[in-house]
Amino acid sequence: MHSLETRNKMALSDPICEGILSDSRGHAALNRDLMRSLWRSPMRLFSLSRMLQESCCGREVTYVINRNINFTNICVGSCRFCAFRRSDGYILTHEEIVQKAAEAEQMGATEICLQGGLAPGLTVESYCEILEVLKSNFPRMHLHAYSPMEVMHMSRCSGVDVHDALRSLKDSGLDSMPGTAAELLVDSVRRVICPDKLSTAEWSFVIRAAHTMGIPTTSTMLYGHIESFEERLSHLEVIRSIQMETGGFTEFVLLPFVPGNTALGRISSPPDILENLKMHALARVALYPYITNIQASWVKLGREVAGAALEWGANDLGGTLMEENISRCAGSREGQYMSPAEFQDLIKRHGRVPVQRDTLYRRLC
Repeated sequence: MHSLETRNKMALSDPICEGILSDSRGHAALNRDLMRSLWRSPMRLFSLSRMLQESCCGREVTYVINRNINFTNICVGSCRFCAFRRSDGYILTHEEIVQKAAEAEQMGATEICLQGGLAPGLTVESYCEILEVLKSNFPRMHLHAYSPMEVMHMSRCSGVDVHDALRSLKDSGLDSMPGTAAELLVDSVRRVICPDKLSTAEWSFVIRAAHTMGIPTTSTMLYGHIESFEERLSHLEVIRSIQMETGGFTEFVLLPFVPGNTALGRISSPPDILENLKMHALARVALYPYITNIQASWVKLGREVAGAALEWGANDLGGTLMEENISRCAGSREGQYMSPAEFQDLIKRHGRVPVQRDTLYRRLC
C-alpha cells in the first residue's frame, strides 16, 4: 500500500499528469486530449485529483449548517428534469418563511437558502420583501438566495434591467446567490432539457453581473442525462472562464441527474457510481487552480457515494438542508436532513477532518 506522499509523487511523475498541471494555468480552454486521456485512465485521474485536493484543502472536509426553503412550487417553466413544479401549487407567506428560519436558527444554522419556482407575476419587490423580512428578524443570518433564472424572471416581470434587480436584492439583504439553473451550459442540450430557461449567454451574463457587484455565487452542473462527455467539458470551460475573469465562484457543485419521476428520465441513462466519482475527480482537475472547493451532493449521490467522492477530489459535502423538495420530488431516496454529527461521522470514516464552515468557506469550528 503506497502512502499518500508516495502516491502524490507518482502522480507528479506521470507524463499525463505533468501535462495537465503545466497546461492548467492561464488558459480558459481545456486541453481536451489530456482530459479524454484521464477519463479513460481512472487511476491516473484518481491520483491527480487526490493530489490537487490535498494541495488545495489538506485533509479537511467542510460542511455548512443551513436550511433550504423552497418558497413556491408554482412555475411557468417546462424543464423536463423537474418533478417539483405545479401550476396550482403553494406560495409560502412571510410568516411561514420566518417560522422556518426561526427553526433553523434554533438548530444552529448560519445560512438560509431560498429558491423557488417561477411563479407568474413575482416582481423584484416580491423577492426583496422576503429578504427584508428575514434580515430584519435574523440580521446575522447569511441569505443565499435566487438563481440566475429567478433573477431573469423577476427582471422581466418588473420590466427592469438585471443590474437594477441585483442592486435591489443586495440592498434588501442578499448575501450570495446559488449558481443553479446552469444545468448543462450548452445551448443545444438546453433546448431539449429546459427549452424555456435562460440561455448559456444569459446565465453567464447574470453571474458576471452579480460578481461585478460583489455578490458571490456557487457554480453547478447537472449531468447524466442526454449530454455527451464533450459537452460536459464545454460546461467546465464556461465555468473556468468566468472564474478566471471574476473570481466570484465559491464552489463547484456536481449534480447527477435524478431521473425517477421526470419526463427526461425516460430518455436518459443516469451515471453509475464509478462515473459519478470520475466526474468529481475530473472537475477537480479541470477547474484547478481557479476553483478549489468541489462539493459532493449527498442528496443527489446518497451519503455513501458522497463519502466516497471525498477520495476522488471532493472536499465539501454541502449543507444540512433541513428541507429539500426538488430532488425528493424527482425520486431521490435520501432524507431532507443530515445532522452535523452525521456529517462528522461520514467525514471521519474516510480519514478526513470535519470542519464546519459558513457560506463563504470561512472556518467556524
